[in-house]
Amino acid sequence: MEEKAKREDGNSPKSDRVTLKKEIGLLTACAIIIGNIIGSGIFISPKGVLEHAGSVGLSLIVWVCGGGICALGSMCYAELGVTIPKSGGDYSYVTEIFGGLVGFLLLWSAVLIMYPTTLAVIALTFSNYVLQPAFQNCLPPYVATRLLATICVMFLTWVNCYSVRWATRIQDVFTIGKLLALVLIIVVGLVQICKGHYEALKPSVAFEFLQEPSVGQVALAFLQASFAYSGWNFLNYVTEEVVEPRKNLPRAIYISIPLVTLVYTLTNIAYFSSMTPEELLASNAVAVTFGEKLLGMFSWVMPISVALSTFGGINGYLFTSSRLCFSGAREGHLPYLLAMIHLKNCTPIPALLVCCSATIIILCVGETHNLINYVSFINFLSYGVTIAGLLYFRKKKPNQLRPIKVNLLIPISYLIFWVVLLCFSLYSEPVVCGLGMVIMLTGVPVYFVGVWWKDKPKWISRLVEKVTYMGQKVCYVVFPQEDLSETEPLTSSKATD
Repeated sequence: MEEKAKREDGNSPKSDRVTLKKEIGLLTACAIIIGNIIGSGIFISPKGVLEHAGSVGLSLIVWVCGGGICALGSMCYAELGVTIPKSGGDYSYVTEIFGGLVGFLLLWSAVLIMYPTTLAVIALTFSNYVLQPAFQNCLPPYVATRLLATICVMFLTWVNCYSVRWATRIQDVFTIGKLLALVLIIVVGLVQICKGHYEALKPSVAFEFLQEPSVGQVALAFLQASFAYSGWNFLNYVTEEVVEPRKNLPRAIYISIPLVTLVYTLTNIAYFSSMTPEELLASNAVAVTFGEKLLGMFSWVMPISVALSTFGGINGYLFTSSRLCFSGAREGHLPYLLAMIHLKNCTPIPALLVCCSATIIILCVGETHNLINYVSFINFLSYGVTIAGLLYFRKKKPNQLRPIKVNLLIPISYLIFWVVLLCFSLYSEPVVCGLGMVIMLTGVPVYFVGVWWKDKPKWISRLVEKVTYMGQKVCYVVFPQEDLSETEPLTSSKATD
């Protein structure tokens, strides 16, 4: 009992502390950003971007501008991440700035649909590319793709439950692997261009529109590209596990975003060096079609490379989205069981199991590829609210010490683009975007019943306590002790250290 009391009052030795481990250095931080961005998107979205942009030239402009917009957003997130150094990313910042209801709505939409759907899309891309060599003349069976995707998600959930170090090492290795796969595509494409095969890239041809362009269609092209770029803010979800986050968080962002933008743009140029726009639009697996046309007997390299890329993407999304559940539970917006970590491994097992279960449910419901526009809409909505929060936070707390303070033109420019994109997306796809708003707003009654209503009947409290206790025994988890060395608010003395 004495030992327990010591642990509860924080007087136990540091080695006995049950807290999230700081395992993420600068290299792993870059790997998390790059690994989460480069998942299935670059192998799925080129078709959607070209379809909505209507021409090769405009689609390439969309890819470059998409990276530029991410860079603007990431600089704003760097300021927020070092000013409010909590895990949970958008959710933690919005909750701190705007209060519980707005934060809960963002959390609700993310946990309910956004991250499980994105994980499901990446897992299905993984299984499709793995099974493609066995079903060269037809699509892989529906049941087989779902089964393999489920097995992959469950295996990586187990890895993340067992060890933070294993999960981060997988992220490092597979990030290098997916970059090498894209470098292969880029190099082969550049060789084709040097040989004179760049007909589709000539300005006179590149801006021949397959359909009459409209602002609404260009907005949808940006939404498709944003799916490929999604994940640029994911390091902010694990701030408390980053070594020296006030240094490594902004450094990792400034290294990773320009690198990914360059790789994405060159990859699309490589695609068009060997494929006509019609061929790209007709392909269900762009990288495989590219490999079959240019790599000959080594075409098998492409489906394996894409499978490895998406495998690492699933790991990264599981790692970061589980920390969102963890942060939400710690704030009292989700069941407290999700805020507990394993007594020995220091991993958020309940949160990981919830993310895994939600993804498997989405996989079983049906086709998820049609939800890319929908997921991208919710993503952009959360980005805009968060960056608007940065401006409000500056007005609300002008004397707050900020290790990084971006020029006001950066968040304002991002928000102007954000408003234009969302308005035209709502105009072009009112049903898809409207459904996203409805799903988000269903969180309002849930918030008032589950969070705001404190005087619940005793039988409900007893039931919650019983379920929490059973979950603790099954998962062998406890509430973590906070490490205040990096998460406490900045003071003048700390700022000058």
